[in-house]
Amino acid sequence: MADRVNLDNISIVLMQPRYSENIGAAARAMRNMGIHQLVIVDPQNFELYDALKLATHFASDIVEKSSVCEDLRAALTPFNYVVGATARLGKQRSLIQTPSKLAQKLIPISIENRIAILFGPEDKGLSNEDLRYCHALVNIPTTEFSSLNLAQAVMLMCYEIFIAGIEANEQFTPRLASRHELDGMFDQLKDILVRISYINAENPDYWMNNFRRFFTRLRLQAKEVNIIRGLCRQVDWYGKKCYEDGKKNNSNIS
Repeated sequence: MADRVNLDNISIVLMQPRYSENIGAAARAMRNMGIHQLVIVDPQNFELYDALKLATHFASDIVEKSSVCEDLRAALTPFNYVVGATARLGKQRSLIQTPSKLAQKLIPISIENRIAILFGPEDKGLSNEDLRYCHALVNIPTTEFSSLNLAQAVMLMCYEIFIAGIEANEQFTPRLASRHELDGMFDQLKDILVRISYINAENPDYWMNNFRRFFTRLRLQAKEVNIIRGLCRQVDWYGKKCYEDGKKNNSNIS
């Protein structure tokens, strides 16, 4: 199985978990399925003792070695592929897949890329702003009652990845651009598009959502991100050149 899935490249990311016990129970579920990397973002009232109690001694090291971050963007910086778990469906939440189908796609990606499986707060889940960082969304199908315990959702996702990794898979996905590289590209692209008046400067993030979705579907590699950033730099240079040339021409006329 080691040749088919790299579990060391898969991390569970918990965004603003409200209950320490859920962190511990999630760590135990991860241990059951061979996933050991846990990232906790802005935990609410975190108590290590309560988390360890639910993790039991088998998964206590996962909790103790977990990374704790205050900001989601910073937490996702090293990852090449981010999956957001959501119970809510809607216009802003397209391209949603089931855990089993998504797990099949994650196996070849895991060989050369770091993957984050992102879960939101127990009371409200991930916001639309959080989902901007995601390459794919996953929804666990239920009946009319869609609310799952956080640790249950983590277990289901980890289980599907583990099972998918057992099956033969000959696909290969090269290293993708990290979140740090992508976010730098999006910041630069937004700045250029605002300055050339292609998107509305009053609400640029709203207009950037379409670009985010478009480039996310392409699963860009680092060299492709560099090409796009180079294009932005060239547009910036040319715009400044035209401005300076215009100033010179006006001064010569006067």
